[in-house]
Amino acid sequence: MKPETAEWVDKAEGDWKVAQREIQTADPVWNVVCFLAEQCAEKYLKAFLEVHNIVYGKTHDLVMLLNLSGGLLPELDSQRQPLAHLSTFGIAARYPGMSADRQAAENAMSTAKEVRAVVRAKLGFP
Repeated sequence: MKPETAEWVDKAEGDWKVAQREIQTADPVWNVVCFLAEQCAEKYLKAFLEVHNIVYGKTHDLVMLLNLSGGLLPELDSQRQPLAHLSTFGIAARYPGMSADRQAAENAMSTAKEVRAVVRAKLGFP
């Protein structure tokens, strides 16, 4: 595996672990959970593109990243709507005007979990 790919996976796993810890605390910060879920999914998609030498640029648009895979991730085609929603947490959730609740965080984690599972399998991780 290329060093860049391994680094994306490592960073994605860090986001995943912190999001999981935060959602289980007594007083979770829902915006942070959603942001970290988006970051996890984004980094896993970028790891996948990196391993296939697909140029992706600096973006937080998860659907665009999925589209760039050129059909190599058909398992995620049904996730386009959830990915589009999750993308909003990449930037907007960090600013006033958008807030998340438990349901948004659970949905965000579910989408990130799906991306994580599919990409890890494609990259040969358990």
